[in-house]
Amino acid sequence: MHMSEFSARAAGVAVTLALAAGAAVATTGTAHAGAKQPKPARAATAPAFLVPKELPPHASSDWYTGDVLKGLPEAPFCLENALPTTGSSHRLYWTEYDTGASQIVVRTGSADAARKLAATAERRIRECAADWQQQYPGGTASWRDYGTVQAEDGAHVYGVHTSYPESEPGIHLFGVGRDDRTVTIVNWGEMGNFSHAPVTAFKNTTKTAVVKLYQ
Repeated sequence: MHMSEFSARAAGVAVTLALAAGAAVATTGTAHAGAKQPKPARAATAPAFLVPKELPPHASSDWYTGDVLKGLPEAPFCLENALPTTGSSHRLYWTEYDTGASQIVVRTGSADAARKLAATAERRIRECAADWQQQYPGGTASWRDYGTVQAEDGAHVYGVHTSYPESEPGIHLFGVGRDDRTVTIVNWGEMGNFSHAPVTAFKNTTKTAVVKLYQ
């Protein structure tokens, strides 16, 4: 699959699934790991991104990836207009089938700014299903909170399912994590429902993504 073909859906499986819409959203708090011992000072190097073998395995295809690019991917599903372009970079991943993924990394000015950005990203993901259903009332959508992941300054994993009549349903997983002043959002998606979501493998992917921010 050519990169241009994938970019329109890399944030979650496709803007073609973006006609799906959301169910009622419960308000939950942003969960991050508790206080830890101070980390040693480190040089300001570019954060390391995931490589294909660190994504949830696909049953019938290898994972492929493009270069790390500055800025944000086009229309990131659930997070459009929620993240700053300044300090951001991203990488897209795809398979030979409908499964795709993306990783966004945002380097903020301080740990407090990163904490607030991660909380905003989590809130937007929790509200995503309801927002889409309001925009596309003919569809249905729902979300699930898959809990925290212990990695650096904490991470949280969510799932969003979208469905629209006469269109394939979509399942999306999001991992939001933080290390000091850097936030990462990992997104995996394919056509399907919650039963198709590789939650355990995606939690490992999210943990790896957050740990690599410190390398």
